[in-house]
Amino acid sequence: MSEATASSLTPTGTISTQADRKRVVFATVVGTTVEWYDFFIYAQGAAFVFAALYFEPAGPAIAQILAFFTVGISFLFRPLGAFLAGHFGDKYGRRVVLMWTLILMGAATTLVGLLPTYATIGVAAPILLIALRILQGVSAGGEWGGAVLMAVEHAPKSKRGLYGCAPQVGVPLGMLLASGVMALAALPGQEFFLSWGWRLPFLFSFVLILIGYYIRRKVEESPVFAEIAERAEATKNPVGQLFRRFTPVVLLAALVFAGNNAVGYMTTGGFIQRYATDPAGSLRMDPVPVLLAVTVAAATWLIFTWVGGWLADAIGRRKTYVLGWICLLIGIAVLFPLVNTGEVVPLYLALIILSVGLGLTYGPQSAWYSELFPASVRFSGVSISYAIGAILGGAFAPMIATALVQATGTTVSVQLYLALLVLLGLTATLLLKDRPGIGLGPENQAEQSQMPIHGVRQR
Repeated sequence: MSEATASSLTPTGTISTQADRKRVVFATVVGTTVEWYDFFIYAQGAAFVFAALYFEPAGPAIAQILAFFTVGISFLFRPLGAFLAGHFGDKYGRRVVLMWTLILMGAATTLVGLLPTYATIGVAAPILLIALRILQGVSAGGEWGGAVLMAVEHAPKSKRGLYGCAPQVGVPLGMLLASGVMALAALPGQEFFLSWGWRLPFLFSFVLILIGYYIRRKVEESPVFAEIAERAEATKNPVGQLFRRFTPVVLLAALVFAGNNAVGYMTTGGFIQRYATDPAGSLRMDPVPVLLAVTVAAATWLIFTWVGGWLADAIGRRKTYVLGWICLLIGIAVLFPLVNTGEVVPLYLALIILSVGLGLTYGPQSAWYSELFPASVRFSGVSISYAIGAILGGAFAPMIATALVQATGTTVSVQLYLALLVLLGLTATLLLKDRPGIGLGPENQAEQSQMPIHGVRQR
């Protein structure tokens, strides 16, 4: 069976129509948007209210670092989610894993909206907050890989980059939705927002999860996994096989994502929001225009994520990434000089410029990751690479940036930190091979198993 045929079969063996593919893309975008809305709304909460409501006894400076620490701690549990999702996704299918990650994320987010504060139940409040954030991390670790494979494995060979944009676009859409909803919750004023207005975006998650679940359950299983199941070739220990044979690929792929993720978490992790609005800081900007600027940046990120996926099909994954890394270095160079003016228009400009590079280094990721690993361990490979990259990159980026500013009194140290991670991502990009024409089905396992690193042969 050819790769073109395998990639267009449904689990029943019929040819997938363009309508089927559009349904998959739509379901992937909606599900991923809901999932990442939940993940990012927590970061918004950490930037604006969690320090005061859950960590106040530590003092203002330490409380804010602790709030951002809870954002980062979830990343330490992403690999657990990735291992579990990879194991079950490679054995039992992509679709069932996506259903459970959506439910887990929504339940954790809704419970944050119902959680009492430190003033009400004492130290139990921050402990429960951290526990719920950990559940979000487990869910996020499993979500991305499944969404990516559902999109890419349904795609025509020549359009994997574009179809692979579906889960990628869902991330800035989730950020856009989170920033917009949080801005609406903040409109009535600070007193309302701190009392219970901040809870509304978390409780809204319950409605979104119902919508996402309904849409996802109507999507067929990935045709590649359907063929694996038909051949009875599911790997018994996919994670073990992945690390025995492809550890260098996992590490390099993780570094690629780390560079993008660290820079992205300046906004998605809440650092810029807090830095610009901190009452004890030098800028003291109003939260609403800052949130609106982040919302516009998320829209820009979305557009250039789609452009990145389109370019990945047109000029290749590596070339698109290199262009994106150059744009990110420019964005880092101008970010704080513009933000530090304390004016709204330069803030918008800074975040828009930064988002161009973020999109170009995010759009090609789904297709490239999927083409790096054999079908039998692909879910494990893409999920674990993504999770490790998130730890190395965005996990503690807001906390590190906050600590650097407090220690040095300047944002130059933050710019150097971000530039270093981008250069590491660029180096990893140049070491990995571009394999846009490779077959994704299990019948192409021999070709897929060749080491996709320049100068390294498969053992």
